[in-house]
Amino acid sequence: MNKHKLKALILTVGAIFMAFLMVNVTSQAARMDMVDVSNNNGYMSTAEYTSMRNEFGVKALTVKISEGTTFKDGYVASNIANGQAAGLYVNGYHFAHYKTKAQAIAEADFAGKTAKAAGLPVGAVLATDVESQEANNQSKATNDCNNAAFMKEIQTFGYRADIYTSGSWANNKMTIKGKTGWIAAYPYVVSGKNWYSTNHAWQWSSTAKFRISYGGFDVSQLNSNYYTAGQKSTVKPTNKGAVKANNQKANKNISKPSASAKWVKEVKTYTLKTAVKLRTGASTSSNVITILPAGTTVKTDKAIIKGGYRWVRQPRFNGYGYLVTGPASNTLEYVKSGATHTYYTVKSGDSWWTIAQRNGLSMTTLASQNGKSIYTTIYPSQRLVVR
Repeated sequence: MNKHKLKALILTVGAIFMAFLMVNVTSQAARMDMVDVSNNNGYMSTAEYTSMRNEFGVKALTVKISEGTTFKDGYVASNIANGQAAGLYVNGYHFAHYKTKAQAIAEADFAGKTAKAAGLPVGAVLATDVESQEANNQSKATNDCNNAAFMKEIQTFGYRADIYTSGSWANNKMTIKGKTGWIAAYPYVVSGKNWYSTNHAWQWSSTAKFRISYGGFDVSQLNSNYYTAGQKSTVKPTNKGAVKANNQKANKNISKPSASAKWVKEVKTYTLKTAVKLRTGASTSSNVITILPAGTTVKTDKAIIKGGYRWVRQPRFNGYGYLVTGPASNTLEYVKSGATHTYYTVKSGDSWWTIAQRNGLSMTTLASQNGKSIYTTIYPSQRLVVR
């Protein structure tokens, strides 16, 4: 073979290999198999759910059913009906506040009755969402006992049970066995990641955008058929090209690191004086891993001042988390002791908008000063900082 032909062959093979590599890399985008919604997303129409299915590849919908023993989500019935009309597998979740086995059973009874009344089909999953301050204050053994009691009771209503919690709590605050669990953990760069692949589902973003829907949404990749009625999903998108493009777009990280700011070593332990968001990067546009409540102790290894805030880095079992200790002009405002606040106790029927209006604040300001977003669920008896 002459040199020119050999060179041409090498170039051709190289091009084919690079094309294969690019296809393989882009195919590793985390999927938007399931979306979960609550009253914070407002009314969701059948058209919106149909768009999620056809353009984004959503197969399953998990709707908020209830919270504690008194709160029923105002949109539960319409979310179930409209999700079913769009051809999605519909499941539910209950936000737990139980501290004892008896309370867990009582909450399961309330959730089961509420789900039945709202039309959640028998055989659907009704997961317990365990991320409250009450659970944070319990031992792992107590949480395990309470979760088991809830799941056993919810099965008496004909529903299948599961546990939703954060990656930092899984097998630390409670036991999450393989082939069970719906785990939330938001990597700084999603593409190429396949976290919690041995669990039923991995929630990888809380800020996903859909074409005809307002605001950000929680989206998850399904690693089993548990949330699709225990069988291989028959939900098929009508626009596979759009699904691929939208998934790749959702996987992109849009925040950019500062070129001038420098990290400095800072091995310290802080106690939070207010709720603070733990993020995947040192930027307010980075995904939220979890919300750390006031009183949480945080150990850090580095600090930096950028973007108008003082950030610290928290080593975690699967990387790092980042949180602000305060604005740069008052660098320890969120951790310094002695801060005084005015609190408001949330009542049934309250929303971010009504509380903000009552206290002369914007919804964004009210949510931010409580370490939350306007899409975070608030519940009766919760205390919010309003001054």
